[in-house]
Amino acid sequence: MSGITYDYMEEYIRGLIPESEGRLKALEDFAKENGVPIAQKETIKFLEFMVSMKKPLRILELGTAIGYSAIIMHEAAGTNPHITTIERSEEMIKYAKENIESFGLSDKIKIEEGDCLEVLEKLDEPYDLIFMDAGKGHYNHFLPHCLRLLNKDGIIIADNVLFRGMVATDELVKRRKITIVKRMRTYLDLVSQDKELVTSVIPMGDGIAITKRR
Repeated sequence: MSGITYDYMEEYIRGLIPESEGRLKALEDFAKENGVPIAQKETIKFLEFMVSMKKPLRILELGTAIGYSAIIMHEAAGTNPHITTIERSEEMIKYAKENIESFGLSDKIKIEEGDCLEVLEKLDEPYDLIFMDAGKGHYNHFLPHCLRLLNKDGIIIADNVLFRGMVATDELVKRRKITIVKRMRTYLDLVSQDKELVTSVIPMGDGIAITKRR
């Protein structure tokens, strides 16, 4: 379990979510069988809900993996949005391109290949929604660029912000994860204490933070 909520709560919430079917189920099965880190079931449902409410025309995703969440967001938006998604792994890019093409979305989901921070530095078009799901130890470094690229009424959804519960308590912190935990705490401090921003942290999945301008 994630270490974020009680196991019985997590199991119950996940049990409420209907199983995916068809090609989406195939992507989930592939990720599970090959150890590909995609967002947890309840996180994806929350993301789908937020995208369907926001109805963004332009989405930025940090961390493509196999293209699963980008495809989910495109189908949930109801606006036929343009999605830019950043990925550095050549193996993941190969899978993502194949999956995106299989959904007929190659002209709507563009993969920017390379280091996330380096790609962010080069982007200059505004986005209605930014989904942060890459380089957990660098969220605090991504933030200034995300705020620069975020539309006035846009939102940032950051996944894994409680990182298996370690961010919330030192009792769970593993030595090799100390740097990631410290940096994630810095990110949460930045978005929570900035008077120009309003942020809500939700103990769901591996922890989600939603941020918008006041």
